[in-house]
Amino acid sequence: MTRRAPLDRLQGLDDAVRGLSEIEAASRASTYGPNLILEAAPRGWFELARDTLADPMLWFLLGTSALFAFVGQPRESAILLAALVPLVGMDAYLHRRTHASIEGLSSRLASRATVVRDGTRRTVPATEIVPGDLVLVTTGEAFPADGLVVGGDRMQADESALTGESLPVRKVALEHLPRNELEANVDGASWGFAGTRLLTGEARMRVVHVGSETLYGEIANSATRGVQARTPLQSAVGQLVVVLIVGAALLCLTLGWVRWQQGHGLLDALLSALTLAVAALPEEFPVVLTFFLGVGVYRLAKRQALVRRAVVVENIGRVSCICSDKTGTITEGRLRLSHRDTAEAIDEALLVQLAAAASRRESGDPMDLAILEALPQPLPWEVVATFPFTEDRKRETGVLRRDGRPIAAVKGAPEVVFGQCALEPIELRAWLGRVDAFADAGHKVIACAWRELDGIQDWAGGEPERGFRIAGLLCFEDPVRPGVVEALQTCRAAGIRVVMVTGDHSRTALAVAREIGLGGGGPRIVDGAAMSARLARGDTTLLREVDVIARAVPAQKLELVRAFKDAGEIVAVTGDGVNDVPALQAADIGIAMGERGTRSAREVAAIVLLDDDFGSIVRAIAEGRQLFTNLQLSFQYLLMVHLPLVLTAALVPLAGYPILYLPIHVVLLELVIHPTALLVFQELPATGGLGPLRRTARLRFFSRGQWAWIVLVAALLAGVVGSSFLRGLDHGYDVDHARAVALVALTSASAGITAGLTRLRTRAARTMVAATLLMSCLLVQMPWAAALLHLKPLHADDWALALGAGVLAGILAGLPSWWPGPIDGRVGRVR
Repeated sequence: MTRRAPLDRLQGLDDAVRGLSEIEAASRASTYGPNLILEAAPRGWFELARDTLADPMLWFLLGTSALFAFVGQPRESAILLAALVPLVGMDAYLHRRTHASIEGLSSRLASRATVVRDGTRRTVPATEIVPGDLVLVTTGEAFPADGLVVGGDRMQADESALTGESLPVRKVALEHLPRNELEANVDGASWGFAGTRLLTGEARMRVVHVGSETLYGEIANSATRGVQARTPLQSAVGQLVVVLIVGAALLCLTLGWVRWQQGHGLLDALLSALTLAVAALPEEFPVVLTFFLGVGVYRLAKRQALVRRAVVVENIGRVSCICSDKTGTITEGRLRLSHRDTAEAIDEALLVQLAAAASRRESGDPMDLAILEALPQPLPWEVVATFPFTEDRKRETGVLRRDGRPIAAVKGAPEVVFGQCALEPIELRAWLGRVDAFADAGHKVIACAWRELDGIQDWAGGEPERGFRIAGLLCFEDPVRPGVVEALQTCRAAGIRVVMVTGDHSRTALAVAREIGLGGGGPRIVDGAAMSARLARGDTTLLREVDVIARAVPAQKLELVRAFKDAGEIVAVTGDGVNDVPALQAADIGIAMGERGTRSAREVAAIVLLDDDFGSIVRAIAEGRQLFTNLQLSFQYLLMVHLPLVLTAALVPLAGYPILYLPIHVVLLELVIHPTALLVFQELPATGGLGPLRRTARLRFFSRGQWAWIVLVAALLAGVVGSSFLRGLDHGYDVDHARAVALVALTSASAGITAGLTRLRTRAARTMVAATLLMSCLLVQMPWAAALLHLKPLHADDWALALGAGVLAGILAGLPSWWPGPIDGRVGRVR
C-alpha cells in the first residue's frame, strides 16, 4: 500500500544523518502537538467522580442518610454513608473495565524512542516525538510514529497489528525524500508505522505523522469514537427506561400514600416510597448495553474487524446476506505463475527464462513480477534491448545474447503471439484449445515464443515481428485465500447468503466460485447487464438463485444491494475502491478493505477489515452473534432478579405488612446485581457454531415465548420471596428475622439464575455465584453485621428454604433448551 507524505514537513531534511535541533523540535511540537496515539479524554479522578455522581444510587443513599439524620437516627444515617464506600469502589472498578478494552489497543506502542537532536543521540519519551525527527530503531524495538525509512540495513518489520498478516515485511530505504507532488505517494515498503516492530536490522526513520494522524492512531481513535456513538438499541432501551421510571414513580407515590393512610407514619411512608423507587429504577439496562458495545468494539478488533460505528456491534450478528468482492477478499489479490505448458523440445525452465527476457521488474506489471519471482536464478544471458508492452500491441519483446548469438523472445496475448509464429492450422487449433481450457479454469493465459537472430544483419535494432517458434503457455491465477472454503461452508450452514460480485469475465469468476464451493459446488452465474434487466422487470427470483455476478459495474452492485434489502435481508457489502462507495453506503454494514482499500471506501464503511480476509467477516459475524446472545442473557438476568424485587417491595407493604426491604438492603442487592450483569455474561463462550438465523416479521429483542418465561419465573420467585417473609412473621419471628429469610432467598435466587443461564462455564460466573452466597452467609450469620443491617441470624430450616429458592431459580432459568434462541435476522436494521 502507498501513503502520501506531506511535503511541508520534510523541507530541508533530506540529509539522512542530521536530526532536528531542540529549538526546531520545540517549534514543531507547538505546531503539531504531542505524539499521543490514543487521544482519549482524561480518565482520572475527575471523570470517575463525574460518572459516579451520575449514578442514582449515590443520591438515594445521600438523601436517605440525610432523612435518617433529620429524624434523629444517626446510626442509620452513618450505615448508609458507609455503604457509599463499596458502591464507589465498584464504580471505580467497572469504570476501569469499561475503558480497558480500548486501552488494550495501545499495548504495542513504544514508550520511549532514540532520536538525533543537536547532532547527538538522545532517548526521549515517545510522546515528545515530532514530525521531522530522525528516529533510530534497532532490532525488537517498536516504531514510535509513522515516518519514511531513510537508511538502515537488513530491515524486516512485523506489521501484523495493522494488516493482520503474520509474515515479516521487508523495508527499503529511500534514496531521497519526496521533493515534489509526483513523488509524494511513497510505497509502504519505505514507511515505518507506529504499532509495528522492527524484527531484524537497524533503521533510520524521518518522522512524518504523529499522534492520531498515524495509521494506528486512526484505528484506535475510531474505535473509541465508535463506543461513544448512540445506537438504535440504546435508544430503544432508553425509551424502556423512561416508561419504567414513570410507572415506578406512580407506584411509589401510591405506596407512600397508602402507608401513610394505614397509619404507619410519615417516615415509614417516605422510606417505603424511596426504597421502592430505587428497587424499580432500571439504571443497569443502559449501563450494561453501553458496556457490551464497548466490549464488542474491542472483540471485533481482535477479529481484524475495526468498528467505526458502534451500531455495527448490534447488527453484525444479524447479517443474512454478504455481497463480496472476489479480488483481494476471496482471493489474495496477486498473480502467481501456476502452470507452464511447454512446446516440444522446450523444458519449463527455458520457457520461464524466455518469458523473463521479455519482462521488466520496473514495469510494475503483476505478470512480469510473477514471472521474475518464478525465475530460480538470474538470467544466464545478457539482455540487449526490450520493446515494452502496450495496449495496442499486446506483447513485449526482449532481445538478448545467448552464447554470443542474439535471440529474441516475445510474450503476450496468445492470439498476437500465435500470429507471429509459423503455425500450421491444426497446430494453431490445438494451441487455441489449450488456451481455452486454461481460461475456463479461471487462469490468465499468455503465450511465449522465440527465434534466433543469425547475425547483426538480421537485427538492425528494430523489434522482430515474424519467424518466431512457439515456446509454450504461461498460466497465472489469483490464489484463493486460506480459510475461505471453510468460511463459506460455515455461512451456508448458518443460512447466510453469499454472492460474489466481480468485474472479471464470467469464466474466471465461475472457476473461482467452483473452487471455493460457492452455491454448493454448482454456482449459478449471471452477468451484470442481465441482472439489471431482470431486476428492472421486477423479477426478484434472481435473488434466490444467483451465486455470482460477473462483469458487474458499480451501479449494478448498488442495484443488487438495494434489491436484497428490499427483500428483507440484512446486507453486508465488501469494497475497496471509490467506485464501491455507493454500495458501501447503501448496505446495512459496509466493510472496507484496510490493506487495499481507498480512503473514500474506509470513510463511508462501518467496518474496516484489517487483513482483507473473507474469513474475518465470518468470524466477526460469529463474534457479533455471541455478543448479542450474551447481552440477551444479561438482560434476562436483570429482569428475573429485578421483577421479584420490585413486586415484593411494593405488594408486601401495600398489603399492610411491615416494609420488606430497608434502603441498606437494596444497596446490598445492587452490589450483587450490578457486577453480575456487567462482568459475568460478557465473556460467555460460544456453545456451538454460527447457528441458523431465525426470521420473523417483527423487530424483537425477546420473542413472546421468552418474555412469557421471564415473567413466569419472576412471578414464581416473587411468590417464594414474599412467602418466606410472611412465613417468618407467622412463625412468631420478629421483622428483622423475617427480612433476613427473604433477603437471603432473593440473593440465592440471583446466584441460581446466574448459574442456570451461564451453566457455570466461566471463572467469572463461578466466582460471582460463590461470592454472592458467601456474602449472604457472612452478613446474616455474624451477629454484629446482622445487627447493623437490621437482620437476624437464620436457623437451619430458614437456610433450607432460602437455598431452595436459589435451586428453584437456577432450574427455572436454565430449563428452556431454546434459550436464548437464535438471533433474529431482521432485528434492528440501521445504517
